[in-house]
Amino acid sequence: MNARLPAIEALEQRIGHSFADRDLLERALTHSSVGDGARKVRHNERLEFLGDRVLNLLAAERLLALDPEAKEGLLSPRLADLVNGKACARVARRIGLAQALRLSGSASKIGARESDGVLGDACEALMAALYIDGGLDTARAFFLEAWAEEFADPSPARGRDPKTQLQEWAQARGLPLPRYEVIGRTGPDHAPSFRVRVHVQGHEPEDAEGRSRQDAEKSAALQMLLKREGAE
Repeated sequence: MNARLPAIEALEQRIGHSFADRDLLERALTHSSVGDGARKVRHNERLEFLGDRVLNLLAAERLLALDPEAKEGLLSPRLADLVNGKACARVARRIGLAQALRLSGSASKIGARESDGVLGDACEALMAALYIDGGLDTARAFFLEAWAEEFADPSPARGRDPKTQLQEWAQARGLPLPRYEVIGRTGPDHAPSFRVRVHVQGHEPEDAEGRSRQDAEKSAALQMLLKREGAE
């Protein structure tokens, strides 16, 4: 941990909270790959579970505060945009979480420190650790600052299901509907990770990962949309 200490101290400064329970913070920053060997290591998967719920609560609370008259049909997709793995990964990068992560040597070598999935999960675990160590008000203060850019981003990729957008994009060009293919599944049964490839006739396929097949398909569709928008 000593080599990571400056990064951890910088992270605490950015999130505005000094942890009373240092073991809790270390667990939130420890990827499950560290426990692949014989030595038993407490990693952040259980904290992710709690952090996801805390994050959903805070995001829903903020959306209602910003627009008290909004209908549920508009709030749900916006909420999904704010709390998905991509958004969490962007927040993780902005606060310097990657440098503070504890990974196995093999995971580091294959670039896990820059993986959206790894960063997004760690961000959720950090949210849970903040909630446990400092309470809901502490978690809320961090959320409001760290997610401010997500709330402000008017990107057209937000607000609607990327799979629907990609289908409309293909149909507008007279192309067959996109086809999705599961090309990989890793992780334990209680926390799987899916890798999906999306095919659109006449275009290079795009791959993406997610914690469910549906999430992976949405991420792959978004990747395809962004690539096509950049080329047109």
